[in-house]
Amino acid sequence: MQSTDNPFVIVSESGASDRALFIRRTYLHLAGAILTFVLLETILLHTPGIIGLVRLMTGGMGWLVTLGLFMGVSWLADNWARSNASQGMQYVGLGLYVMAETVIFLPLLVIATYYSSADVIPMAGIITGLLFAGLTATAFITRSDFSFLGSILTVCGFVALGVIICSLVFGFTLGLLFAAVMVFFAGGSILYTTSNVIHHYRTDQYVAASLALFSGVMLMLWYVLRILMGSRK
Repeated sequence: MQSTDNPFVIVSESGASDRALFIRRTYLHLAGAILTFVLLETILLHTPGIIGLVRLMTGGMGWLVTLGLFMGVSWLADNWARSNASQGMQYVGLGLYVMAETVIFLPLLVIATYYSSADVIPMAGIITGLLFAGLTATAFITRSDFSFLGSILTVCGFVALGVIICSLVFGFTLGLLFAAVMVFFAGGSILYTTSNVIHHYRTDQYVAASLALFSGVMLMLWYVLRILMGSRK
C-alpha cells in the first residue's frame, strides 16, 4: 500500500485508506472555509459604517479596481495553496482566498441584507448546498473523469470575465440570463474539481482541492443570490 508520506502519490493510485483520508480532509477543509466565510461576513455586516465602505468599493471605477485586486489575490492564494514548500504556506493561501471572497461578496450581501427580502440569503445558501450535493453525488456515483471540462471551463471563464469587465467599463447591466449561465458554469467547475479530487490530485493536496471546491461553491452562491434578488424586484 502506498502512503500519503509520499507527496507525489496520485489519489486514484493510492490505497483505499489513503483515498478516504484525502477525501475526508478535503471536505473538512471546505467546511472550515465556508464556516469561516460565514463568520467573517456576519461580523462585517454588523460593523458600523459598513454601508459607507461598500459605497467606496463600488463607486466610480471602484468595483473594477476591487475585481482586479480580487483576481490578483486569488491567483496568489491558489499558487500558495498548491505550494510544495510547506503545509503552512498552503494554509496561508486558503486563508487568504477566504478573506478575498469575504471582501468581494460584501457589497452583494449588504444589498441582500438591507435592501432585499430577508429570506434571499438563506434561500441562496440552501439552493447552492443542494446543487453542490447533487453534483458531488454525480461525480462520486458515476466515478467518471470530467477532466475534459478543464479546457472548456477555461475558455468560458475568459469569455465571462470579458463580458463582466465590459459591463463595468461601458455601464450596461448583466441580466438574469447571464446569471443563470454562470450558475451552470459554476456547476461545471464543481463537477470538474470533484472529478479531480477523485482522480487527479495528489494525496498531499487536500488544501488546494478544498480551495478549488470553495471557489466553485462561492461562484455558484454569488449567481444564485443574484437570481433570487433579481426575481424579488
